[in-house]
Amino acid sequence: MRKYLIGLIVVLVLAIAVLLFVHYHKANVATSTTTSTTTTTAPKYPTAPLTGLADPTGISLKRPALTVKIENTPEALPQWGIDQADVVYEEIVNGGITRLAAIFNSHAPVKVGPVRSVRPTDTQVVWPLGGIFAYSGGAPYAVASISTAPVKLVDESSAGSAMYRDPTRYAPHNLFAIAPKLFTFAGTPVPPPDLFTYLTATHQFSGRPMASFTVPFPSIYGVTWTWDAKSRSWDRTLFGNADITGTGVRESPKNVVVMYVNYVNGIGTEASYANLQGTGTAAFFADGKETVGTWSRGPSKGDVIVYKTAKGTPVALTPGQTWVELLNTGAILSLKP
Repeated sequence: MRKYLIGLIVVLVLAIAVLLFVHYHKANVATSTTTSTTTTTAPKYPTAPLTGLADPTGISLKRPALTVKIENTPEALPQWGIDQADVVYEEIVNGGITRLAAIFNSHAPVKVGPVRSVRPTDTQVVWPLGGIFAYSGGAPYAVASISTAPVKLVDESSAGSAMYRDPTRYAPHNLFAIAPKLFTFAGTPVPPPDLFTYLTATHQFSGRPMASFTVPFPSIYGVTWTWDAKSRSWDRTLFGNADITGTGVRESPKNVVVMYVNYVNGIGTEASYANLQGTGTAAFFADGKETVGTWSRGPSKGDVIVYKTAKGTPVALTPGQTWVELLNTGAILSLKP
C-alpha cells in the first residue's frame, strides 16, 4: 500500500511538471510573437518642412531657415552647396543676369557660395520664412529693403569665421559661407513654415509627360532642365553645360516650379524686383511631367504662396529639393514632351 501511494505521488508530480512546462512554453511563444510584431513596425519620423522628406534626426524642426545669396555667373562656377539646399529661388537682377537664393534647413554644408550681394526680390522671398539671411553686402537701396524683413542679417563684415575668402579664386567670386556656423546666429530657433504640398506614397503627380524644358532667362542665362528617369529628378544645364557642383554632384532637383511674375521697374534695371504679392500663372514639373496652374499670395508679406492646379486643387509635388524659377511675365517656356 505504501509503495502504491509513493508511486501515485510520483505520477502526480510528473503530471504537474508537464502542465507547468506546457504553460511556460506557450507564454514564451506568445511573448516572442508579440515582440516580433512590435519590432517590425516602421518608426514614424518628423517631416522636414521645406522638403517633405522624413527627418529621422528631427534637426529641421530645431533650427530656422538659412537663406544664402549665391552668384550665378560663369565666373562663379563651380558653385558649392546648392545641391544640399532644400529650396532654391532663381531671380533676374540688374543687368539681366540671374542670382540664386538658396534656402537651407535640413542640411548644413560646410562650403556654400560664392556668396554675393542682396537684391530687393530677396525681401519678398524670405519674409514668410524668417530665419537667417546671409549675403556679401549690397547697394544702399537693397540693404534698406532686406532690413525690413523679419530675418537675422549676416554679411561679410559681421559673419566672422562663418565666411571666408578662398585664395584659389579671385574676388568678388571667392567669398564662401560655412552653414553650420551661420546657424549659430539664429538666437531662438523657429523652424520655417511649409512652402509646398507634397505627394504621399499612394499618389502620383498628374500631368503630361515632359522630356525637357528651357526657362528663357535673359541673355546667356537660360536654363534647361532634362528629366532623368534613373534618378527621377531634373538635371540642370547652365551655359550649355551640365551644372556640376564643387563636390562633383550634378544639380538635379525633384521639382521645378516656374512662376510668371512682374518685375517692377523693368527687367534688369538697378531697382528691379519680382513682385511676389498677388496672383499669377505657374508651370509645375515633377515626376517627368508638367502641369499648369496658378500661384497666389495674400495681402500680407508674411503669407506663404499657394500653388493650385487649373482646377483649383492644391498642387502636390514630389518630396525633395525644389527650384523656383522667377520668370518674367510674357516669356515663353521651350517645351520638349
